[in-house]
Amino acid sequence: MERDLELENGIDTETEAVFDAGKIYCANCIHCKLVPSPANSGGQFYLRVRCDAGKWKKKLGGEKQYKYFTVTRRSIDCCDSYEAMGDASEFITDLRKTLPIRDEIYE
Repeated sequence: MERDLELENGIDTETEAVFDAGKIYCANCIHCKLVPSPANSGGQFYLRVRCDAGKWKKKLGGEKQYKYFTVTRRSIDCCDSYEAMGDASEFITDLRKTLPIRDEIYE
């Protein structure tokens, strides 16, 4: 209930978390790609992110995709395919300010 109220007011406390310099943020990696995912309606789609290096796998082996608005929460301790696109702290901070607060349908 409290979480719903925070989202309704445009505040997402999970994405407002302080940047952790000890983590690798997948959103700052060259392999993190934004892709359209079809919605139920014709011509409409959701935005999803995927790892172009194939590091996000489901338990049964398929590729895992995440909702676009959650991309700043994707972090790991180490990755042999990680290629930074720039200063992670600045990039993640700016991205958190511009991301939508919920899953949106695009046309």
